[in-house]
Amino acid sequence: MHTRSENFYTATQQTALEKTAPLAGSHRVDVAIVGGGITGCSAALHLAERGLSVALLEAEHIGWGASGRSGGQILTGFGTGMQSMARWLGDDGARQAFEMSREAVDLTVSLIERHGIDCDLAEDAIYAALKPRHLSAYRKELDYMRSAYGYDQLDWLDREALYERVRSPAYLGGLIDHQSRHLHPLNYTLGLARAAQAAGAAIFEHSPARDIRHGKQAQVTTDHGHVTADYVLLAGNAYLGADVAPELAGQLMPVGNYIVATEPLTERQVAQTLPHNDAVSDANFVLDYFHLSGATTGAPRMLYGGQVTYGKRPPRRLIERMARKLGQLFPALEGIGIDYHWGGLVGVSRNRAPQIGRIQPNVFYAQGYSGHGMALAGLAGKMVGEVVSGQAERFDLYSRIVHRRFPGGQALRTPLLVMAANFYRLRDLL
Repeated sequence: MHTRSENFYTATQQTALEKTAPLAGSHRVDVAIVGGGITGCSAALHLAERGLSVALLEAEHIGWGASGRSGGQILTGFGTGMQSMARWLGDDGARQAFEMSREAVDLTVSLIERHGIDCDLAEDAIYAALKPRHLSAYRKELDYMRSAYGYDQLDWLDREALYERVRSPAYLGGLIDHQSRHLHPLNYTLGLARAAQAAGAAIFEHSPARDIRHGKQAQVTTDHGHVTADYVLLAGNAYLGADVAPELAGQLMPVGNYIVATEPLTERQVAQTLPHNDAVSDANFVLDYFHLSGATTGAPRMLYGGQVTYGKRPPRRLIERMARKLGQLFPALEGIGIDYHWGGLVGVSRNRAPQIGRIQPNVFYAQGYSGHGMALAGLAGKMVGEVVSGQAERFDLYSRIVHRRFPGGQALRTPLLVMAANFYRLRDLL
């Protein structure tokens, strides 16, 4: 099977930035940001709009990491369930956190509209059940979210109603979240960066941070210069080097995730797969997720993700396995060509809750979104602007969540996680 080992999002990039260059020499700013994904670009935008001077350092280019490689789903909630959030934060804190997750989705939409970002924004996300126990869990989730949080954007789909929207025989029913969205993640991230530049933020690509010297004024060093700042935000997530923030070592597991993009679909194939252009994910621990890209531009493709690794190598026969699985999910796509395939790292925390906090009074971090970063990262960036301006309550809410390091140390951490993941893969099959 001939495919391009290329990120489909890069091939369909629509947004260009003002010219950037690597950092060189000495710079002094109010806030230095390490990482040019959604967290960093949103923070740069919101800080610059508050009149603060900002230097954003990106090791590669804007959107190079997970923000420009993901499934592009803009979801309410968190990687962990709200029952867990209530245990950690109490009922009132969990309600506040959930409303903030809704705000994160609305913020994404408003930023796209306000800054004219062309990124194929589309509505609705579906959670699909493969087994009766999934249906039972979804029913309990629906009842809990309505009773505990008054959330009225979540609706039940029986098998027939789900099949009307997702033309796969694999699913028994599920939930549809009308507030959630999906989009082209790279164009969105670049749009945020472009807006940040227009607001006055300085962006330095190909400028990996090598070290931070802490103090009342922190100093971030790169290969050819350094930035002195009153505040620093670490927004590298799974790509943040351990030398930059050893305090965060072991807090995240970088998980390899892979996506394919099919050849363009015919109108008939669209009608027989996702006629309403929904984003979909299933209930497995190692889940499948997919949606159409370019459905509004006349050249829709199915984007399908669903394979993970906990090492540095992609799974064996990755493309063949994903193409076969796609044909099993959608008979109309059996034998379809795969034009693109790519992968990247997702930052997963041990408890699947986002990690937002400080390692020094003036050094913040935001990471570990565990699959919900496309929306939450934008809000995290906004909250950094709030805390720098003296409004820390929302930001500090997340510091009440207790995070534990992955066990095993540097040598055993990945093998132990592989063992745990294999257990859950087997459970997915039962």
